[in-house]
Amino acid sequence: MLVVTGATGNVGRTLVSTLAASGAAVTAVSRGRRPVAVPDGVAHHLADLERPESLRPALAGAEALFLLVEGAGAHLDVPEILRLAAAGGVKRIVLQSSQAVGTRPEAASHAPLHAIEDQVRRSGLGWTILRPGGFASNAFAWAEPVRVGRTVAAPFGDVGLPLVDPDDIAEVAAAVLRDGAHDGRTYELTGPALSTPRERVADLAAALGEPIDFVEQTPDEARRQMLGFMPPPVVEGTLAILGAPTRSEQRISPDVAEVLGRQPRPFAAWAARNIDAFR
Repeated sequence: MLVVTGATGNVGRTLVSTLAASGAAVTAVSRGRRPVAVPDGVAHHLADLERPESLRPALAGAEALFLLVEGAGAHLDVPEILRLAAAGGVKRIVLQSSQAVGTRPEAASHAPLHAIEDQVRRSGLGWTILRPGGFASNAFAWAEPVRVGRTVAAPFGDVGLPLVDPDDIAEVAAAVLRDGAHDGRTYELTGPALSTPRERVADLAAALGEPIDFVEQTPDEARRQMLGFMPPPVVEGTLAILGAPTRSEQRISPDVAEVLGRQPRPFAAWAARNIDAFR
């Protein structure tokens, strides 16, 4: 059996469906804060990583665990989660981390994830760490202004990053959960090309079949907006990556292609698949 935490999120939903379609026995774990709809044959378990004991029933008899922590995970007792996983029979952990753990190891915003990676590596279990870059699905933040006024405001309009499609993350996670040959590997997951905010708005407009105005924010305007839903260290870390990415953050990683045997999906494909959210 394979256990997926964060099963109702952008990655988790596709991961659960992909595993179920492959014939794997799957338990989907979520806190129940979003509507839960799982494929036929998939068990659903309500649990909260902040209460590790709530995971115990889901982990009993499990072979592998996909571990997705909210935010940077600073509030979690990860050693206890890993202890319970091992006690339940788990042999392999797949951790969804972040590219910034590798590219900005001194950043305060990602220090908790850095510690969690170290705890997973020292757990005594098989492990694979996934470090995705920026998510294509971050564009959902533009859905309401596109629906209401056909406009998008964002900073650093011409700075490109190789955003990754969450479905590609999910398919990589499905592959490594099922195959111990990936144990001990850290995969950096990106899209196939650099994409700027201005270009992403153009991709959305093409999928929508209507023009969308792009308004470039100043960094201070973006900072004020982001502080409404992010803690200050995360805001500063995010703005640094968006505005002044390092060469490693703009690198096109080969890891999605290595694991899946195909190229990662471009942002335009994500936009076309999710355009109903912007109508």
